[in-house]
Amino acid sequence: MSDTLQRFLLQGAPVRGEIVSLDRAWTEVVARHDFPDSVRNCLGELSAAALLLSASLKFDGKLVLQIHGDGPVALFVVECDQSGSFRATVKMREGALVAPHASLRDLVDRNGGGRFVVTLDPRIRSATRQPYQGIVPFEGDSVSQVLEHYMARSEQVPTRLWLAADGKRSVGLLLQRLPDEGGKAGTPAMPATEDQDGWNRMQILADTVRTEELLSLPAKQVLGRLFWQEPLHAFDGRECRFACSCSREKVAAMLRTLGREEIDETLADILEYVHGCP
Repeated sequence: MSDTLQRFLLQGAPVRGEIVSLDRAWTEVVARHDFPDSVRNCLGELSAAALLLSASLKFDGKLVLQIHGDGPVALFVVECDQSGSFRATVKMREGALVAPHASLRDLVDRNGGGRFVVTLDPRIRSATRQPYQGIVPFEGDSVSQVLEHYMARSEQVPTRLWLAADGKRSVGLLLQRLPDEGGKAGTPAMPATEDQDGWNRMQILADTVRTEELLSLPAKQVLGRLFWQEPLHAFDGRECRFACSCSREKVAAMLRTLGREEIDETLADILEYVHGCP
């Protein structure tokens, strides 16, 4: 197994896909934190999803996915770029109790205050290339459902995601429906297609994958088991890695994405702790 992302197309059909598997890179993240299993697994799923979505960025820059919540978890955040570098963390509330098998909704949308934020941050900014941030209500019980709702609502791109994570591995599979002619930037041009049922068929096949398979099998074997009769064409692969190169400027940029409310809440928690120390 290795830390890789592979992109592929279904020949003769307007369907593209990606699969990412994180082993060493994910264990590096896990080793830096001591989160409850359900929190750790949701962060792993969000990390895999962020890498899948960043693979099709049309600019040189970063994608940041954030899930703000009013439950035990105040914030999930994953930042990654086209090269496959990513970093991820969670901010939990002081004294929060988390059930062993809590869903994402249990963690961040306990009172209906959850929200999902997508930030696109170009490395080089210009008059026509500025940071973009989209904020949408929290919809769904899992990371995959939240992102599928976002893609349908904001990007208007039919997208399906299958995600899984534990203490040793984080995995994600993405399928997208492309226009019958032409493709999105960053993908090979699609000729007029004959296989109009390809999108429905690929979803049905992918729905048969089990969490145990995603977490135990190499990515190539997962694709082989699911789509062994389908003419897939792999056209781009890349390595993924955990990378945390913190600096004063980067910390300041991260704080700006959190917003005033989150920063004030964090400072209040720190002050309460300091004043309570003997």
